[in-house]
Amino acid sequence: MPETVLPKSTAELLNDIDHEWSALMHVVGQLTPEQMISPDAGGWSPKDNLAHLTEWMKILMEHHMDKRPAYEVIGVPPEVTRDWDMDQMNRLLLVRNQRRPFEEVLEALKRTYAEVIARLKAVPFEDLLEPRYPDDPEKQPLLNWVLGNTSAHFSEHRLNIEKILNK
Repeated sequence: MPETVLPKSTAELLNDIDHEWSALMHVVGQLTPEQMISPDAGGWSPKDNLAHLTEWMKILMEHHMDKRPAYEVIGVPPEVTRDWDMDQMNRLLLVRNQRRPFEEVLEALKRTYAEVIARLKAVPFEDLLEPRYPDDPEKQPLLNWVLGNTSAHFSEHRLNIEKILNK
């Protein structure tokens, strides 16, 4: 598997994120109101995908960047985040957001995206290259979590949403 090439500067990082954000918003803009709430084979609608992205951008800012406990950020008992069971966490976040109206979900997504971008502009790029966890033997940089909760995540969920658009 080829190694991921990390951005070399804040400008490059923001460009990568903006590219995937624009592609996601382009796809979202093509959806009809009916498509927006139509679930895929896994039970997720485009609206659910967008709410999911919002939740994980909040986790990026408040847990990974601010180093607050994940369970506090998500608002769940500590055992829910103890082992980072992504399936369990994502199910919980899905259920929490399913009844929200699309307009509210989209507005929250855009607001949270703007907050992430503002935060990234304010953080020295060198700080993003520091290990996220001091005891990580691989010394993975915080930048991996930034990319995983922004551009890479936008791309993943855009592809999921495109499947509904192309039905």
